[in-house]
Amino acid sequence: MSAAADKLCEGYFDDVTALMRGILEEERAPIAAAAEKLADHIAADKLVYVYGPGGHSNLASQEIFFRAGGLMHVSAILDEGTLLSSGALRSMAIERTPGYGKIVIRDQRLGEGDLLILVNAYGINAALIDAALEARSRGVFLIGVNSHKHANDTKPDHPARHPTKSNLHDVVDIAIDCKVPIGDALIEVPGMTERIGAVSTFANAFALNCLVIQTVARLTERGIEPPVWRSGNAPGGDEANSRFITRFAGRVRKL
Repeated sequence: MSAAADKLCEGYFDDVTALMRGILEEERAPIAAAAEKLADHIAADKLVYVYGPGGHSNLASQEIFFRAGGLMHVSAILDEGTLLSSGALRSMAIERTPGYGKIVIRDQRLGEGDLLILVNAYGINAALIDAALEARSRGVFLIGVNSHKHANDTKPDHPARHPTKSNLHDVVDIAIDCKVPIGDALIEVPGMTERIGAVSTFANAFALNCLVIQTVARLTERGIEPPVWRSGNAPGGDEANSRFITRFAGRVRKL
């Protein structure tokens, strides 16, 4: 690696860690409030749904689903419409399609007493906002993870926006700011017009894992040890997980 390239990677590291430090220090209150709700939910043996409508935002829902060290009560909504594996341009077109998010929520049959985490770094697309509004109309408790600045600073006439021009953080019960800057990519390379080095996946994953950690801590303080996935590649992983498979196999759709 050249000295110049090494310096760019060091700058990227510094920027990513600074962003995560900002989440840690500035989002304590909403993460704590969300963790309390998750702890109540899991203590009552209810599922926690997570949906990341939009290209790479789908990675956020996968980050805490069926994950080593992750809560078994998490049920990811992995709708094929916006998955990149179904086609990147197709994914972008569908996330911009008004009404699509409503269909997904209806298909999941979410309703009163359910809890849904919606994750999308930009916080504006039509599928995301429709999912939030539909879930809200059904009495679902909503936790949102998105960049407030990115959403607030995106013009109302942006083609990705929902017809209401709403931002995710304005239509949820608890809003966690993942602080992704406009455009996502951070690094300026001499001779390049476009920035490189996206940060949204780090930001979303860090915020969500902090939420999981805080939830587990609250449950153990109540004397509850929640079921948590162990890596199947770790010693005894299959045996540890098999104790709970029948408990969740019929409830978690993608298990």
